[in-house]
Amino acid sequence: MLQDRSLVHVTDNSGAKIGRIFKILGSSKKRWAEIGEIVVFSVQKAEPRKQVKKKDILYGVIVRQRKPYRREDGSYIRFDENAVVVLEKGKKEPIAGRIFGPIPREIAEMGFKKIASLAPEIV
Repeated sequence: MLQDRSLVHVTDNSGAKIGRIFKILGSSKKRWAEIGEIVVFSVQKAEPRKQVKKKDILYGVIVRQRKPYRREDGSYIRFDENAVVVLEKGKKEPIAGRIFGPIPREIAEMGFKKIASLAPEIV
């Protein structure tokens, strides 16, 4: 579960490395976000000479979280880090052309098919 001011790793090649969440989309009072939810975050660290710069405001979807996530079959899945993939504003398409690390299969079920197809591993 992620909330305002949570630090997340950006797991694509857009240029951002670390971001800080400051808004969870869905409701004005929404406090927690889980896998598959869209958040608004600012870039805290970025690679030089890439399309995303430090202090940029971006939209992203949560693809990994540390807290165990309960699946419909009753099993749990959890990851070593909290991670997001940068999205185009108003769309469910990623900005970047590559995605690093494993992605849970729930991401494809929630409508992010392009992210699932770019991922090297589906868990």
